Amino acid sequence: MGKRVVIALGGNAILRPNQEATFENQLANVKMSTDLIAEVKKAGHQVVVTHGNGPQVGNILRQNEEAKEFVPALPIDVCSAESQGFIGYMMEQTLKNALKENQLSGDVVTLLTETEVDAQDPAFKEPTKPIGVFFTKEEAEVLEKEKGWVTAEDAGRGYRRVVPSPQPVKIHGVDAIKALIDLDNIVVSTGGGGIPVVSDEKGYLKGVEAVIDKDRSALRLSEQVDADVFMILTDVPNVYLNYGKPDQLKLEGVSLVDAKRYMAEGHFADGSMGPKMEAAIAFAEQGKEAIICSLDEAVSALAGKAGTRVLPD
Repeated sequence: MGKRVVIALGGNAILRPNQEATFENQLANVKMSTDLIAEVKKAGHQVVVTHGNGPQVGNILRQNEEAKEFVPALPIDVCSAESQGFIGYMMEQTLKNALKENQLSGDVVTLLTETEVDAQDPAFKEPTKPIGVFFTKEEAEVLEKEKGWVTAEDAGRGYRRVVPSPQPVKIHGVDAIKALIDLDNIVVSTGGGGIPVVSDEKGYLKGVEAVIDKDRSALRLSEQVDADVFMILTDVPNVYLNYGKPDQLKLEGVSLVDAKRYMAEGHFADGSMGPKMEAAIAFAEQGKEAIICSLDEAVSALAGKAGTRVLPD
Protein backbone atom coordinates (compact mmCIF):
# COMPACT_ATOMS: atom_id res chain seq x y z
CA MET A 1 0.00 0.00 0.00
CA GLY A 2 1.09 3.55 -0.65
CA LYS A 3 2.19 5.76 2.20
CA ARG A 4 1.54 9.41 3.04
CA VAL A 5 4.99 10.96 2.74
CA VAL A 6 6.21 14.44 3.64
CA ILE A 7 9.33 15.21 1.60
CA ALA A 8 11.59 17.99 2.89
CA LEU A 9 13.91 19.22 0.15
CA GLY A 10 17.33 20.60 1.02
CA GLY A 11 18.69 23.87 -0.33
CA ASN A 12 20.69 22.19 -3.10
CA ALA A 13 17.42 21.13 -4.70
CA ILE A 14 16.92 24.78 -5.69
CA LEU A 15 20.36 26.39 -5.79
CA ARG A 16 23.72 24.65 -5.60
CA PRO A 17 26.74 26.08 -3.73
CA ASN A 18 28.59 28.80 -5.68
CA GLN A 19 26.00 28.67 -8.48
CA GLU A 20 24.71 31.94 -9.91
CA ALA A 21 21.19 32.55 -8.61
CA THR A 22 19.53 33.06 -11.98
CA PHE A 23 15.93 31.97 -12.47
CA GLU A 24 17.08 29.60 -15.21
CA ASN A 25 19.59 27.83 -12.93
CA GLN A 26 17.06 27.47 -10.14
CA LEU A 27 14.32 26.21 -12.48
CA ALA A 28 16.68 23.56 -13.91
CA ASN A 29 17.59 22.39 -10.40
CA VAL A 30 13.96 22.28 -9.33
CA LYS A 31 13.06 20.28 -12.45
CA MET A 32 15.64 17.62 -11.58
CA SER A 33 14.19 17.43 -8.07
CA THR A 34 10.55 17.30 -9.10
CA ASP A 35 11.20 14.66 -11.77
CA LEU A 36 12.37 12.42 -8.94
CA ILE A 37 9.47 13.40 -6.67
CA ALA A 38 7.14 12.31 -9.45
CA GLU A 39 8.76 8.86 -9.16
CA VAL A 40 7.56 8.74 -5.55
CA LYS A 41 4.03 9.49 -6.75
CA LYS A 42 4.45 6.86 -9.48
CA ALA A 43 5.34 4.31 -6.80
CA GLY A 44 1.85 4.83 -5.35
CA HIS A 45 2.53 7.22 -2.47
CA GLN A 46 0.72 10.40 -1.41
CA VAL A 47 3.15 13.33 -1.39
CA VAL A 48 3.48 16.63 0.44
CA VAL A 49 6.59 18.67 -0.43
CA THR A 50 8.29 21.33 1.65
CA HIS A 51 11.53 23.14 0.87
CA GLY A 52 14.20 25.54 2.06
CA ASN A 53 14.48 29.17 0.96
CA GLY A 54 17.65 30.50 2.62
CA PRO A 55 19.56 31.71 -0.48
CA GLN A 56 16.38 33.05 -2.07
CA VAL A 57 15.35 35.11 0.95
CA GLY A 58 18.95 36.31 1.25
CA ASN A 59 18.85 37.58 -2.33
CA ILE A 60 15.46 39.24 -1.82
CA LEU A 61 16.85 41.01 1.25
CA ARG A 62 19.87 42.09 -0.79
CA GLN A 63 17.53 43.51 -3.44
CA ASN A 64 15.78 45.39 -0.62
CA GLU A 65 19.08 46.82 0.56
CA GLU A 66 20.29 47.81 -2.92
CA ALA A 67 16.99 49.45 -3.87
CA LYS A 68 16.06 51.05 -0.54
CA GLU A 69 16.57 54.60 -1.89
CA PHE A 70 13.95 53.96 -4.58
CA VAL A 71 11.60 51.26 -3.21
CA PRO A 72 10.64 50.85 0.47
CA ALA A 73 12.14 47.71 2.00
CA LEU A 74 9.80 44.87 2.99
CA PRO A 75 9.84 43.05 6.35
CA ILE A 76 11.30 39.55 6.59
CA ASP A 77 7.94 37.77 6.83
CA VAL A 78 6.89 39.37 3.54
CA CYS A 79 10.20 38.38 1.94
CA SER A 80 9.57 34.82 3.12
CA ALA A 81 6.13 34.90 1.49
CA GLU A 82 7.67 36.23 -1.73
CA SER A 83 10.20 33.38 -1.82
CA GLN A 84 7.47 30.80 -1.14
CA GLY A 85 5.57 32.16 -4.10
CA PHE A 86 8.27 31.97 -6.74
CA ILE A 87 9.77 28.67 -5.52
CA GLY A 88 6.27 27.21 -5.34
CA TYR A 89 5.62 28.38 -8.89
CA MET A 90 8.72 26.57 -10.15
CA MET A 91 7.84 23.41 -8.24
CA GLU A 92 4.21 23.39 -9.28
CA GLN A 93 5.00 23.90 -12.95
CA THR A 94 7.74 21.26 -13.15
CA LEU A 95 5.77 18.75 -11.08
CA LYS A 96 2.72 19.16 -13.32
CA ASN A 97 4.93 18.57 -16.36
CA ALA A 98 6.48 15.49 -14.72
CA LEU A 99 3.03 14.05 -13.96
CA LYS A 100 2.00 14.61 -17.57
CA GLU A 101 5.20 13.09 -18.93
CA ASN A 102 4.72 10.00 -16.76
CA GLN A 103 0.96 9.84 -17.53
CA LEU A 104 0.18 10.00 -13.81
CA SER A 105 -3.15 11.04 -12.33
CA GLY A 106 -3.68 13.97 -10.01
CA ASP A 107 -2.61 17.58 -9.90
CA VAL A 108 -0.28 19.89 -7.96
CA VAL A 109 -1.31 22.67 -5.58
CA THR A 110 1.01 25.21 -3.92
CA LEU A 111 -0.11 26.81 -0.67
CA LEU A 112 1.25 30.04 0.75
CA THR A 113 1.71 28.79 4.31
CA GLU A 114 1.86 30.62 7.64
CA THR A 115 3.63 28.97 10.57
CA GLU A 116 2.56 30.14 13.99
CA VAL A 117 5.18 30.66 16.69
CA ASP A 118 4.86 31.64 20.34
CA ALA A 119 5.35 35.36 20.91
CA GLN A 120 6.94 34.45 24.26
CA ASP A 121 9.48 32.09 22.70
CA PRO A 122 12.90 32.78 24.31
CA ALA A 123 14.40 33.02 20.80
CA PHE A 124 12.92 36.50 20.44
CA LYS A 125 15.20 37.70 23.23
CA GLU A 126 18.31 36.07 21.72
CA PRO A 127 18.42 36.44 17.93
CA THR A 128 20.90 33.97 16.42
CA LYS A 129 19.98 33.37 12.76
CA PRO A 130 22.16 35.35 10.30
CA ILE A 131 20.36 36.66 7.22
CA GLY A 132 20.99 38.91 4.26
CA VAL A 133 24.09 40.72 3.11
CA PHE A 134 27.39 41.37 4.89
CA PHE A 135 28.32 44.73 6.39
CA THR A 136 31.45 46.26 7.85
CA LYS A 137 31.56 46.73 11.60
CA GLU A 138 30.95 50.45 11.13
CA GLU A 139 27.96 49.88 8.86
CA ALA A 140 26.52 47.34 11.30
CA GLU A 141 26.78 49.81 14.18
CA VAL A 142 24.89 52.45 12.16
CA LEU A 143 22.14 49.96 11.25
CA GLU A 144 21.77 48.91 14.88
CA LYS A 145 21.18 52.54 15.85
CA GLU A 146 18.99 53.53 12.90
CA LYS A 147 16.87 50.39 12.53
CA GLY A 148 17.17 48.69 15.90
CA TRP A 149 18.73 45.62 14.28
CA VAL A 150 20.86 43.09 16.10
CA THR A 151 24.03 42.25 14.15
CA ALA A 152 26.84 39.79 14.72
CA GLU A 153 30.16 38.88 13.15
CA ASP A 154 29.79 35.86 10.83
CA ALA A 155 32.75 33.48 10.45
CA GLY A 156 35.25 36.25 9.73
CA ARG A 157 33.39 37.38 6.62
CA GLY A 158 31.84 40.53 8.06
CA TYR A 159 28.75 41.45 10.04
CA ARG A 160 25.20 40.36 9.27
CA ARG A 161 21.81 40.99 10.74
CA VAL A 162 20.69 38.21 13.10
CA VAL A 163 17.02 37.47 13.77
CA PRO A 164 15.12 35.12 16.09
CA SER A 165 14.58 31.47 15.15
CA PRO A 166 11.57 30.43 17.26
CA GLN A 167 10.08 26.94 17.44
CA PRO A 168 7.13 26.24 15.12
CA VAL A 169 3.93 25.71 17.11
CA LYS A 170 1.33 25.23 14.37
CA ILE A 171 1.24 24.97 10.59
CA HIS A 172 -1.85 26.78 9.28
CA GLY A 173 -4.04 25.32 6.54
CA VAL A 174 -3.51 21.66 7.39
CA ASP A 175 -7.17 20.69 6.93
CA ALA A 176 -6.95 22.01 3.37
CA ILE A 177 -3.70 20.09 2.80
CA LYS A 178 -5.32 16.83 3.94
CA ALA A 179 -8.34 17.41 1.71
CA LEU A 180 -6.11 18.11 -1.29
CA ILE A 181 -4.04 14.97 -0.65
CA ASP A 182 -7.20 12.88 -0.51
CA LEU A 183 -8.19 14.36 -3.91
CA ASP A 184 -4.97 12.95 -5.44
CA ASN A 185 -2.98 16.20 -5.38
CA ILE A 186 0.69 16.70 -4.63
CA VAL A 187 0.82 19.64 -2.20
CA VAL A 188 3.71 22.09 -1.87
CA SER A 189 3.55 23.77 1.54
CA THR A 190 5.48 25.42 4.39
CA GLY A 191 8.38 26.56 2.23
CA GLY A 192 11.35 27.93 4.14
CA GLY A 193 9.80 26.85 7.43
CA GLY A 194 6.66 28.88 6.73
CA ILE A 195 5.86 32.57 7.02
CA PRO A 196 6.35 33.37 10.74
CA VAL A 197 3.25 34.70 12.50
CA VAL A 198 2.10 35.10 16.09
CA SER A 199 -1.43 35.04 17.48
CA ASP A 200 -2.77 37.56 20.00
CA GLU A 201 -5.14 36.82 22.88
CA LYS A 202 -8.14 37.11 20.52
CA GLY A 203 -6.61 34.76 17.93
CA TYR A 204 -5.70 37.43 15.40
CA LEU A 205 -2.50 36.76 13.44
CA LYS A 206 0.39 39.13 12.77
CA GLY A 207 3.65 38.57 10.92
CA VAL A 208 6.95 38.75 12.82
CA GLU A 209 10.52 39.22 11.69
CA ALA A 210 12.00 35.79 12.28
CA VAL A 211 13.27 32.71 10.44
CA ILE A 212 11.90 29.28 11.37
CA ASP A 213 14.12 26.24 10.97
CA LYS A 214 12.82 24.37 7.93
CA ASP A 215 13.49 20.89 9.37
CA ARG A 216 11.53 21.68 12.53
CA SER A 217 8.62 23.03 10.49
CA ALA A 218 8.75 19.99 8.22
CA LEU A 219 8.48 17.81 11.32
CA ARG A 220 5.47 19.78 12.57
CA LEU A 221 3.88 19.54 9.12
CA SER A 222 4.45 15.76 9.09
CA GLU A 223 2.79 15.43 12.47
CA GLN A 224 -0.22 17.56 11.58
CA VAL A 225 -0.98 15.87 8.23
CA ASP A 226 -0.65 12.41 9.86
CA ALA A 227 2.21 11.36 7.58
CA ASP A 228 3.35 7.74 7.62
CA VAL A 229 6.89 8.71 6.66
CA PHE A 230 8.91 11.89 7.16
CA MET A 231 11.65 12.05 4.52
CA ILE A 232 14.47 14.61 4.58
CA LEU A 233 16.35 14.76 1.26
CA THR A 234 19.96 15.94 1.29
CA ASP A 235 23.02 15.97 -0.96
CA VAL A 236 24.45 12.83 0.71
CA PRO A 237 23.01 9.28 0.49
CA ASN A 238 23.22 8.52 4.22
CA VAL A 239 23.91 9.87 7.66
CA TYR A 240 27.39 8.94 8.91
CA LEU A 241 29.19 8.57 12.20
CA ASN A 242 32.62 10.25 12.24
CA TYR A 243 31.77 11.93 8.94
CA GLY A 244 34.83 12.73 6.80
CA LYS A 245 37.21 10.74 9.00
CA PRO A 246 39.05 7.49 8.18
CA ASP A 247 36.66 5.52 10.43
CA GLN A 248 33.53 7.03 8.83
CA LEU A 249 30.56 4.67 9.27
CA LYS A 250 27.40 4.72 7.17
CA LEU A 251 24.12 4.42 9.06
CA GLU A 252 21.25 2.50 7.48
CA GLY A 253 18.49 1.12 9.71
CA VAL A 254 18.96 2.86 13.07
CA SER A 255 16.90 2.18 16.19
CA LEU A 256 15.53 5.14 18.10
CA VAL A 257 17.70 4.24 21.10
CA ASP A 258 20.88 4.23 19.01
CA ALA A 259 19.93 7.43 17.18
CA LYS A 260 19.48 9.25 20.49
CA ARG A 261 22.80 7.91 21.75
CA TYR A 262 24.65 9.05 18.62
CA MET A 263 23.01 12.46 18.95
CA ALA A 264 24.09 12.76 22.59
CA GLU A 265 27.64 11.77 21.64
CA GLY A 266 27.82 14.77 19.30
CA HIS A 267 28.17 12.99 15.98
CA PHE A 268 25.95 15.43 14.08
CA ALA A 269 26.93 19.08 13.60
CA ASP A 270 24.46 21.82 14.55
CA GLY A 271 24.81 23.56 11.21
CA SER A 272 24.23 20.52 9.02
CA MET A 273 23.02 17.06 10.05
CA GLY A 274 22.14 17.91 13.67
CA PRO A 275 18.70 19.54 13.06
CA LYS A 276 17.82 16.80 10.55
CA MET A 277 18.57 13.99 12.99
CA GLU A 278 16.79 15.88 15.78
CA ALA A 279 13.66 16.09 13.63
CA ALA A 280 13.95 12.47 12.48
CA ILE A 281 14.24 11.25 16.08
CA ALA A 282 11.21 13.29 17.17
CA PHE A 283 9.12 11.76 14.37
CA ALA A 284 10.28 8.21 15.13
CA GLU A 285 9.28 8.76 18.77
CA GLN A 286 5.68 8.79 17.51
CA GLY A 287 6.02 5.21 16.30
CA LYS A 288 6.66 6.09 12.66
CA GLU A 289 9.61 5.97 10.27
CA ALA A 290 11.87 8.89 9.40
CA ILE A 291 14.27 8.76 6.46
CA ILE A 292 17.30 10.86 5.55
CA CYS A 293 18.64 10.15 2.06
CA SER A 294 19.66 11.67 -1.26
CA LEU A 295 17.00 12.77 -3.70
CA ASP A 296 17.78 10.15 -6.33
CA GLU A 297 17.33 7.33 -3.80
CA ALA A 298 13.96 8.44 -2.40
CA VAL A 299 11.92 5.60 -3.93
CA SER A 300 14.47 2.97 -2.88
CA ALA A 301 14.59 4.44 0.64
CA LEU A 302 10.81 4.20 0.95
CA ALA A 303 11.17 0.50 0.06
CA GLY A 304 13.78 0.10 2.82
CA LYS A 305 16.68 -0.34 0.40
CA ALA A 306 18.59 2.94 0.74
CA GLY A 307 19.21 5.94 2.97
CA THR A 308 19.33 6.20 6.74
CA ARG A 309 16.09 5.11 8.34
CA VAL A 310 15.37 6.05 11.97
CA LEU A 311 13.01 3.35 13.21
CA PRO A 312 10.68 3.38 16.22
CA ASP A 313 11.57 0.97 19.02
